[in-house]
Amino acid sequence: MANRLREARERLSSAGAGNVNFDIELLRLYAEGRLAAIVPQIMLCQAIGAMTTLWVPTLVVLVWLCFTLSALALACLLARRFLKLDRSERDARAWYARFTFAEAVNGVAWASLALVMTGVNDHWATTYVMVVFMLAAGIHTVVAAFVPAAVFAVLTPLAAGVVFYMAPTTLQGPVAPLTLLACSTLLYFAILARRIYASHVDSLALQAEKDMLIAELEQAKAISDEARRRAEEASLAKSRFLATMSHELRTPLNAILGFSEVMKNELFGAHAVAAYRDYSNDIHSSGAHLLTLINEILDLSRVEAGRYELQEESVSLPGVIEDCMRLLTLRARKREVTMTDVVEPNMPRIWADERALRQIALNLLTNAIKFTPPGGQVTVKVGWTRVGGQYFSVKDTGPGIPQEEIPIIMSSFGRGSMAQKNADEGTGLGLPIVKGLVELHGGKFTLRSKLREGTEVLVILPPERVMNSLPQMELPRSAERRQGLRGAA
Repeated sequence: MANRLREARERLSSAGAGNVNFDIELLRLYAEGRLAAIVPQIMLCQAIGAMTTLWVPTLVVLVWLCFTLSALALACLLARRFLKLDRSERDARAWYARFTFAEAVNGVAWASLALVMTGVNDHWATTYVMVVFMLAAGIHTVVAAFVPAAVFAVLTPLAAGVVFYMAPTTLQGPVAPLTLLACSTLLYFAILARRIYASHVDSLALQAEKDMLIAELEQAKAISDEARRRAEEASLAKSRFLATMSHELRTPLNAILGFSEVMKNELFGAHAVAAYRDYSNDIHSSGAHLLTLINEILDLSRVEAGRYELQEESVSLPGVIEDCMRLLTLRARKREVTMTDVVEPNMPRIWADERALRQIALNLLTNAIKFTPPGGQVTVKVGWTRVGGQYFSVKDTGPGIPQEEIPIIMSSFGRGSMAQKNADEGTGLGLPIVKGLVELHGGKFTLRSKLREGTEVLVILPPERVMNSLPQMELPRSAERRQGLRGAA
């Protein structure tokens, strides 16, 4: 692929006769054209030889015919030999000279017809010779157009033959315009050959550009496939690592948390040194933080890999939000933060994963309480969307988030400047997990914030997840009659 790309760029970088690749391609086109025209040219030579016997003895015509066919055979043999060679064995300059020489011999052979017809005093013979010369010039112009020097090599002897044949007649009569017309026609053929050559060079340049683009696309595809393969391998390795390390890390963490809690609570007696109780408390807090970090990493990896399976059931969104607020009431009181809720009445249940909704609500409420200063307020709203879905929002009166930091905190392990200044504990995985869980439900997660005005996060669930209430079932008349009898009894 690299070789193809390099060859395409070489072809495109320099066009014209100076480009070896273009020269080889043009010589190939000439050789193929020469071999394709061999049968029609042989038949033409035979027909012209037969007609020439009307004015010239047969033996002379046969000599001319043998000379012309031999020149044609020389050009065809060279073309066949050129096509049999490998591309690396083709010397453009050498074969350019050989084909030019072969066409020059062909031009001399056809021009020798002027010598054969010399001395014939018939105006029809003059017309015949001019027609033959123009016909030969046209055929060789089309065939040799891919080699400009070969065109001039074949047309020059023909022009000399015209002048030689018409010179005696020109002295005897006013045929100078005819001679001038014949030479002008040969010049026109030379210009036409040059135009054909330029057209084919442009075509080769376009083909080279297309080859280059295709090669670059293939190379880009190969690089993309390799990158995708490596990404898949990295993802698989990450999944295996997390699956293995989650067990390996949780097992000692359970022991750390259990024993540190025992020592912290002094279940087997008081510590001789009071500092040991503080150390036990620090060990327990650090272990709990590490366990939370491991759980969040596992949740995020499952969400990103698309392996998080929702356990969907009928859930009341206001009920989930109320439970989460009740769990965080003590934390809010310690930080002197007031929590209020605004819930629209008579909201039907939704079809969702209750555990995922609780995790979403707890993360958002925890962040709001964490970054709200003492005396601030956190407002939770639950209601309907315009299209019939349900939403809940969490708005705080904290310092807010700069607009340029929003993409940072929405990325994995991203933390804003405010979190770093306050040195609050956190892994930077809460919001990415929330966003992933909301999107798994087909919903939309939005974060809006302004400096010194607070932050508001909005979770929107689609209307497809809202469970419409079923109409009341109509009882048959017999059942209504039984109920009426029971009521009377």
